[in-house]
Amino acid sequence: MRKLFDAIRNTGFRRGPDRVLGGIAGSLARSTGLNVWLIRLLVLASFLLPVLGLGAYLVAWVITPWQDGSIPVEQALGGRLEQ
Repeated sequence: MRKLFDAIRNTGFRRGPDRVLGGIAGSLARSTGLNVWLIRLLVLASFLLPVLGLGAYLVAWVITPWQDGSIPVEQALGGRLEQ
């Protein structure tokens, strides 16, 4: 599992510091170069899709590292707490 979490960290994708909820839209906006509010609207629109929109957001939320590199699901599993 450690290799998986390290690979996720190495993508450079991090939750944005200017987050409204989970920081996923801010991170997507930064990585794509699009306006953060456009991404937020697209994420909200995806919630209209049965299970897929909210499910994908929740999966992204638990595997996307914070600015310090910590990953929520890794911490929940008792992994890497330092850094």
